[in-house]
Amino acid sequence: MIIRASVAAIEIGGTLVGNDTDIDGVCFDSRLIVTGQVFVALCAERDGHDFVAQVTGIAAAAIVQRAKRPANGWPLTVIEVDDTQQALLALGSYAREQLMQAQGRVVAITGSVGKTSTKDFIHAVFSSQFSLVVASEKSFNNDIGLPVTLLAAPRDAQAVVLEMGMRGFGEISRLCSVASPDIGVITRVGEAHTERVDGVMGVQKAKAELVQSLPKSGWAVLNADDELVLAMRPLTHASVLTYGANKKADVRFKVMATDDEGRIIAEVHHKVTGETAVFRCSAPGLHMASNAVAALAVAGLVGIELTQACRALETVNITGSRMERRSTASGAILIDDSYNANPTSTQAALMTLASLDVLRRVAVLGIMAEVADANEAHLRIALMAQQLGIELIAVETDLYGVVGLSCQDAIGRLAHVGDEAAILVKGSRVAQLERVVQALVG
Repeated sequence: MIIRASVAAIEIGGTLVGNDTDIDGVCFDSRLIVTGQVFVALCAERDGHDFVAQVTGIAAAAIVQRAKRPANGWPLTVIEVDDTQQALLALGSYAREQLMQAQGRVVAITGSVGKTSTKDFIHAVFSSQFSLVVASEKSFNNDIGLPVTLLAAPRDAQAVVLEMGMRGFGEISRLCSVASPDIGVITRVGEAHTERVDGVMGVQKAKAELVQSLPKSGWAVLNADDELVLAMRPLTHASVLTYGANKKADVRFKVMATDDEGRIIAEVHHKVTGETAVFRCSAPGLHMASNAVAALAVAGLVGIELTQACRALETVNITGSRMERRSTASGAILIDDSYNANPTSTQAALMTLASLDVLRRVAVLGIMAEVADANEAHLRIALMAQQLGIELIAVETDLYGVVGLSCQDAIGRLAHVGDEAAILVKGSRVAQLERVVQALVG
């Protein structure tokens, strides 16, 4: 979105220093800056003000803090503010106000699991109907990523799909105040970040901030297969549409078959429109099929026919390292779910692994971070793996009740596993299990 620097300064309560100019998009990483963007000097683990000189000649301008002004002045046009993080949020809010053609089609998604894949499914379904759809890149779902996504959207965008993550109370409310979503989707409430919000009920409370922020003219799209999500129904002023395998769901799916890659083929019925269609989910696992049905529910709210939406689901490319099916150099099936992990998502991934028609199933698991009762949660996952007949290899943690292997030892144990086996790789970001994936795929 192109914004005049002088206009941006007014919107964020800043002072323009230097020549007025157009800014087209925003970046907070000096290594990734593109010509014409505004560089936001955030004060995080590294101080962005240390890199302002590096973006000179590339960035159209920079948003900086007054207190950081160097003695010899700034080397490029800047907008001086008190707090660059707050300025970024304010600029994102301004960008949202400009998206008039997307009105009614700004979708926000939250949940303990499934946010990114649901975003990918909704983006694909929307793209079958609208020519200009903007969605969060990767997992841009926080105070930085969400405004960046809004500022990357052209003014004539017809739909916007946003992720909203949370690590504590008030975060989703703050994101909603910037994004003003018309439709809010809640996927699941589970054991993610429970350490920060005092358990699963705290997660429910934090996630419910999305439906509480929706306007009366909006829609809350709730997973009917999760009681903690359904319990949010009375908390919103918006209309409610439910989805899932539950017989009472407004948009209900019924599994017809599972192909040899673990992908669900299902019939879906939309009670509100009366439509029925069949879809094949492009990613393996029942939980992925549920996320796809969430997209079908949203599609109906914006006038997309169910059969058209189902066709769009069949070729969705899910963001990498989320139940991504690959092959090892020795021929085994590898399910790369290494992006992140919590007990809820790990249980779903194990169920998918157990459903594959192979002779041997191996789960390579790293630590699940920010879980309230880490010992109990990891042992519960180990017991589930045992009950499903899945061999468990723990990497750099003993919490699963087995001796944790080094990354290299785990790779060595699996390097020669052949085409009779399937390997799941999953762990929280801190585990960095993409190291295992990269080594095994060769």
